[in-house]
Amino acid sequence: MNAKSNLYRKEKIYGFLFILPPLLGLLIFTLYPMIYSIYGSFTDWDGLGQMNVIGLSNFADLWSDELFHKALFNTLFMMLGIPIGITLALLLALGLNRGVPGTTAFRVIYYVPVISSLAAVSIMWNWAYNGDYGLVNQFLDLFGISGPNWMANKYTVKPALIIMAVWKGLGYTMLLYLAALQSVSRSYYEAAELDGANGFQSFRHITWPMVRPVTFFIIVTNIIGGSQIFTEMNIMTPTGGPEYASASVVFYIWQKAFGNFQMGYASAMAVFLGVFIFVVTLIQFRMNEKQSFDVD
Repeated sequence: MNAKSNLYRKEKIYGFLFILPPLLGLLIFTLYPMIYSIYGSFTDWDGLGQMNVIGLSNFADLWSDELFHKALFNTLFMMLGIPIGITLALLLALGLNRGVPGTTAFRVIYYVPVISSLAAVSIMWNWAYNGDYGLVNQFLDLFGISGPNWMANKYTVKPALIIMAVWKGLGYTMLLYLAALQSVSRSYYEAAELDGANGFQSFRHITWPMVRPVTFFIIVTNIIGGSQIFTEMNIMTPTGGPEYASASVVFYIWQKAFGNFQMGYASAMAVFLGVFIFVVTLIQFRMNEKQSFDVD
């Protein structure tokens, strides 16, 4: 009995030692900064001096801050790339799932942007969008179209960033859908064919419901990632773009915190963004629960 107790005690110790590094990482690099940021949101801290508590003043200032409103609108607008990317990725996955020649090569080609450095990709696209010698405008010239200076025009800078973001994440989303499609049993489609279902009906009643869990995962992770978009505009439009048309919430937080040394105000925006992401994610989970189904 004692031998078993000692073995059980050792297993508990070893198990605790295994989870200790990630647990410490969570406490030191996530939980503590989050609590500190929440506290800082109620102060006028500049990042160096004393933290003076000022109550809800920072949160009240958010409602009258036009630049914050612009940054929030820009962030939400650029999330239009999520349904675009999902649609394109699903179409590509459907095509590659048919076993066309060169499927492996196409997978690699589409996935290369995913593993490429975001900073390098941003620099490349910034050059491609150049109004004078960029590849995008050179391509449009072939059709007699005079392209704009994409990153210097308030009407084109957000669509330009959306195109780049869709291109960057297309391969990852496509592979997720391809894996989901290949896990769907052929017997469902064979039964549908026997019942006289056409291709669209099979997609609507079999394919789409079966890949819904993957779609849910993609939407949730893309909303979380899209809410925190920063690197692209920091490299491609380091001043926030024309009339602040490309600045995101995280970009504005960074600008206030490290440019203006308004750490308290930046913390308030970070808390607002965190609550926003939590609420939207919670809504997505609730909606998914209502739409979920079991396959016998």
